[in-house]
Amino acid sequence: MKSEDANQAFGAMPTLRTERLVLRPFSPADAAKVQLLAGHREIASTTYAIPNPYPDGAAEQWIASHGDAYAQGKSLSLAITLSHDGTLVGAIGFASITQKHERAEIGYWIGRPYWGNGYCGEAAKELVRFGFDELSLNRITGQYLTRNPASGAVMRKIGMRHEGTLGQHVKKWGKFEDVELYGIIKKDRHA
Repeated sequence: MKSEDANQAFGAMPTLRTERLVLRPFSPADAAKVQLLAGHREIASTTYAIPNPYPDGAAEQWIASHGDAYAQGKSLSLAITLSHDGTLVGAIGFASITQKHERAEIGYWIGRPYWGNGYCGEAAKELVRFGFDELSLNRITGQYLTRNPASGAVMRKIGMRHEGTLGQHVKKWGKFEDVELYGIIKKDRHA
C-alpha cells in the first residue's frame, strides 16, 4: 500500500485460512444466515453497529457493498466459516481503512451458537497478520462497548493494548455506553 495514494485499488478480496477456519468473501447466498446470526439480540447488544431487529434486505445490501469498498481500499469484510464443512459462524474485517496513515480498525462478531470455541481470536490473529503483512498497515485499532469484556479478551489475545476509555461515547438502545479503545503497531506485534 502506498501511503500517498488514498485511492489505490486493493484488487480481489482475499480468502484467508487458519487451522480451523476459512475467512472468505461473503456471497449473496450468505444473507439469510447473516440476518439470522447477527439479528440475535445478544449479538446486536454487543456492538453499536448491528441493529435489532435486523431488517429484511439489510444483509443483502451489506454484502453487495463489500467488493467495491475493498477495491477502493476503504474496508474489508469477510465471512468466518468452519474449514471442515463451510458453516458460516460470523464476520470479521477492517472498517475505516485509512491508506494515508496506513491504519485500520478491526471489527468482528460470532453467532451465539458458536461462542466459546475460540473462533474469534483465531480469525482475528489471521486478519491482523494479513493487515500488517499484505496490506502494509502500520497500526490496527479496535473498540468495544465496556460491558462486553469478551471482545477485550480477543483484542488482548492478538497483542492489542488498552489505550483508553471513552466515557458515554455511543448511545445504544437509548442508553449512553462507554467504549474501550485498543491498538497494536506493526513493530510491536511480536513483542
